[in-house]
Amino acid sequence: MPSAHSSPHPATSAESEKRISVAVHARDPLSREGALSQLRHHHAIQLIDGTEAQAGDVAVLIAETLDESAHTSLRQLVRAQELRVVLVVNTMRESELLDVITYGVGAIVWRHEATASQLLRAVRAASRGHGALPSELIGRLINEVRTLRQGAPGHPSASERGLTQREIDVLRLIADGWDTGEIAAKLAYSERTVKNIIHGLTSRRELRNRAHAVAHALREGYIS
Repeated sequence: MPSAHSSPHPATSAESEKRISVAVHARDPLSREGALSQLRHHHAIQLIDGTEAQAGDVAVLIAETLDESAHTSLRQLVRAQELRVVLVVNTMRESELLDVITYGVGAIVWRHEATASQLLRAVRAASRGHGALPSELIGRLINEVRTLRQGAPGHPSASERGLTQREIDVLRLIADGWDTGEIAAKLAYSERTVKNIIHGLTSRRELRNRAHAVAHALREGYIS
């Protein structure tokens, strides 16, 4: 197989700097080749072998279900290799969704919706540390966290734990599926300010991405 880094059309140095290094992982060769064929023609993507991946690169993991093998792969990719993962999966239960988000996976694509454009969107979101979840999964995530909270002891208020009002406002809009530009317009902030708020929050709370921040905020009672 030719080197994953090779390209029929050499890119300029400026273009190369903007390309996202992506490694595709799948247990069956057919799924892997299908994803590679959908991604290899995008100028923004540079396909690499899994052994070449470095911290901050993107890994696309394709799985039928979230069995023990898939969970092990996720932990390895996110926690050990510090990659930003796009999970492509057939089905997922609410409890599994919370586990996946807690691992640090912020981009999920249903296999039956995994078109080239959907994969590219998810890869770009993951590379930027953004969330990209199917809309119905956001609702399921909220329901799962609320169920867990109903059986947990009461938490102190967000203000008692030092969360600022603007962090609460931004988190609430992220949970509603708003992107950076929409949040900035809604709150009359610049996009840079919104990004700084999110970065400060995720860094301070040691959260991996926006989806993890939303799950954390819901579970801890910052937003409801």
